[in-house]
Amino acid sequence: MTRDILILALLDGVSYAGLLFLVALGLTFIFGVVRILNVAHGSLYACGGYAAATLGLWLGGGTLGASLAALIGASIAVGVVLGTLLMLLLRRFQDRDPILQLLVTFGAFMIFEDLQRMIWGTQPYFVADVVNQMGTSEVLGVVYMNYQLLFVPGAAIAIFALLQWFLKHTLTGRQIIAVTHDREVATAMGINAKRIAYLTFIVGAMLGSLGGALASPTTSLVPGIGADMIVLSFAVVATAGLGQISGALLTALMIGLARSFCVYLYPELEVVMPYVIMVLVLLVRPQGLFTVAQARRI
Repeated sequence: MTRDILILALLDGVSYAGLLFLVALGLTFIFGVVRILNVAHGSLYACGGYAAATLGLWLGGGTLGASLAALIGASIAVGVVLGTLLMLLLRRFQDRDPILQLLVTFGAFMIFEDLQRMIWGTQPYFVADVVNQMGTSEVLGVVYMNYQLLFVPGAAIAIFALLQWFLKHTLTGRQIIAVTHDREVATAMGINAKRIAYLTFIVGAMLGSLGGALASPTTSLVPGIGADMIVLSFAVVATAGLGQISGALLTALMIGLARSFCVYLYPELEVVMPYVIMVLVLLVRPQGLFTVAQARRI
């Protein structure tokens, strides 16, 4: 392996890990609070990407600020609309078997997949205005796009830090933590658990759609891209441990780097590597890398 390939693999891995973390963060955040494993989360990623690409193409190469506003605005709109629809649907199955809830989200995923084909067709969508506007930088002799080098990883770290601050230093954040630990006790203390669940679901949905929006300038959006991302997100969440926010960041980085090095060194292992990591971790720690064993309640 040459030095240039090593640097490219590192930079590609960090950039991809940023996108993967945003989607996995939304997935694990929803599960940690609402206790629903949302299979339709992959559709939020795809719809966020399609909406951002459509809005970017409609703007037709505006300023950098307008391009970034299109990405963020599209992700917020998709997250709020689709997140609300999913939450209204899941409320009817709130006290049902978790397997039934999982099947409901899978059914929603299939519906959203068909809606994507109906609205955007099967042709690839791609908008690279924001990438061109941010330019490039040289890293140890390797020219790399600033969008992937600085913006995507920076956005992932900033959102992670903002979410941690929100949970620890705001009243609503502490209420979310209370509901996460014990929904019944939190409700008895006067916390509106339904409102907290709705807020959590919307935030998680926006994170998923934001991942798709940020991927749209560097990824050709085609039917099935949501399914690929949700499977990878499940690998991250399962490896880190369900509901582990900080663990998801480190696991996404580990899987992103492993996948990137496989692309350059062993392309035939690219697809399987994240799942090899997941299986090896779960064989040793079935609860995930960062899950702390809880004492038995009597």
